Amino acid sequence: MEKGRVIIVEDEENILSMLAEFLSANGYVVDPFIDSRKALSALKNNGYHVLITDLMMPKVDGLQLINFIQKEYLDTLGIVMTGYGSMESAISAMRCGAFDYILKPFKFEEVLATVDSAIYYFNLVKSDNIPKGLTLKANLLRRYSENKMVRENTILRSALKDKYKFENIIGVSFPMQKVFEMIERVADTNATVLITGESGVGKELVARAIHYNSSKRDNPLVVVNCGAIPETLLESELFGYEKGAFTGAVNTRLGRFELAGGGSIFLDEIGDMSFNLQVKLLRVLQEKSFERIGGSKTIKVDIRIIAATNRRLEELVSENKFREDLYYRLNVVPIQIPPLRERRQDIPLLINFFLEQSNRINCAAIEGFSEEAMKALMEYDFPGNVRELQNFVERMVVLKREGHIDIEDLPEKLYSHEKEEAPPSEIDIDRGYDTLVSEFEKTLIMKALTETQGVKSKAAQALNINRTTLIEKMKRLGLD
Repeated sequence: MEKGRVIIVEDEENILSMLAEFLSANGYVVDPFIDSRKALSALKNNGYHVLITDLMMPKVDGLQLINFIQKEYLDTLGIVMTGYGSMESAISAMRCGAFDYILKPFKFEEVLATVDSAIYYFNLVKSDNIPKGLTLKANLLRRYSENKMVRENTILRSALKDKYKFENIIGVSFPMQKVFEMIERVADTNATVLITGESGVGKELVARAIHYNSSKRDNPLVVVNCGAIPETLLESELFGYEKGAFTGAVNTRLGRFELAGGGSIFLDEIGDMSFNLQVKLLRVLQEKSFERIGGSKTIKVDIRIIAATNRRLEELVSENKFREDLYYRLNVVPIQIPPLRERRQDIPLLINFFLEQSNRINCAAIEGFSEEAMKALMEYDFPGNVRELQNFVERMVVLKREGHIDIEDLPEKLYSHEKEEAPPSEIDIDRGYDTLVSEFEKTLIMKALTETQGVKSKAAQALNINRTTLIEKMKRLGLD
């Protein structure tokens, strides 16, 4: 069944043909145009539901095509494609009447979700009695103003489809897609999860995503920072105590495990927990039961345990600072969150999300970052990860208040830092030829997949091998 008529205007032939083929396979009638001038006449005569256009094109650019739709009162919804350096043009296109925009590089599933959304609203509005002379876009805007949830479909949300986010986690990069895939697979189970990663990468957000995408979502998620609570207090916080258990215990107090009954408990910085408490935690994991301090009654709990740490628990185990049996109990499903320097593709998305958020909170009007400023941010390593980026954006918004953030507005360290060349790694020949070759091969394939957003055919082309050969190698190396 035909879902709708789509016209695609793109001056890169490979993108044009692959996108047209993908949408055709998903039920759309597609007309691809590499010449934007020919697309103008086709737009007027062929009654398309959706226009997908690149912004930066010779002769007639995407903004002109969006203006043409509005000027001619065409019942066509425009979707623009742009890179992070052309945010201003994308915003201009939205103001001129574009329905949505897609940030390059994109995944085809993201494009499909955007087109499906456009068709949904097209049919929604067409079901109304549109007043004569009122364009489709104008009627859409009227519907937006009537419905708060639809009105919140801002420019940013077009780049952050549900497929690529859980709660406030943002990312379209290959490493983050692997994280999202793991969250989807483990969320609606009772398996214990161990989240690892550097400080500031968003481990608590992942824990929340796991809980709120599970069947326990209607029950509590209790968060405990094991590193922020003194050891003498942490036991009573976790397990509670009976009245008279110690001086000052004038009433019985429920612990965090009881408060999380039926839901989940998130134990952050689990690596900082004392050895004695680790023993009691191990029992909770094994038997789902414990006693309050000063009590003899065994309390049964039905909870899911999610733990996180920025420390290497394997090293702590080898140093006898963390129980080995507890480590294996916690590490049922490990999720490693990549640092921001390993997912630079997500930096523009994060910046725009934090910018919109900070503008709203601080009543500011920063329109965006210049291309030079964005380039500097993309090259910076952000040792504090996403938290550092968020604080940086908020500081820039508070200090400048309006206009654009230019290169000279950035702290000097963000654009004048010199990257030190990493010393050449020494090759441990004792590990064997086959092992070293396999690791190097794995690194090459991962790099190719990252640069092509996981598209195997493109990765194979970049590596100058057949797609079937790539798939076989991925299976052999455990990358499938």
